[in-house]
Amino acid sequence: QVQLVESGGGLVQAGGSLRLSCAASGLTFSSYCMGWFRQAPGKEREFVAVIGWSAGNTYYADSMKGRVTISRDNAKSTVYLQMDSLKPEDTAVYFCAAGPSPYGTTLPYHYDYWGQGAQVTVSS
Repeated sequence: QVQLVESGGGLVQAGGSLRLSCAASGLTFSSYCMGWFRQAPGKEREFVAVIGWSAGNTYYADSMKGRVTISRDNAKSTVYLQMDSLKPEDTAVYFCAAGPSPYGTTLPYHYDYWGQGAQVTVSS
């Protein structure tokens, strides 16, 4: 049974930082690209960042570029999302997802497994 469990969400002031973690189990972690998506109330789920099988393959949403860094530790089957200079509009539930693409994809329907989400709230 595949499980993705996010942690590290919370309340932070604008300009602050948070580091999200997503621990995976039940899958060959190194053979999955790992993506982060977010969904704000009343809005559709949107892509944030993805990392391919190789840690060198990363891609970021324009809205987050320069403020977030995605990384992975295959030995721990964990993917991370470091978020800096957070803004109130970054408030959302953040989801991690696992997909089979070696280089990663921005499309939610290309992912096979999803976590339950972690709330990130940025106050002004």
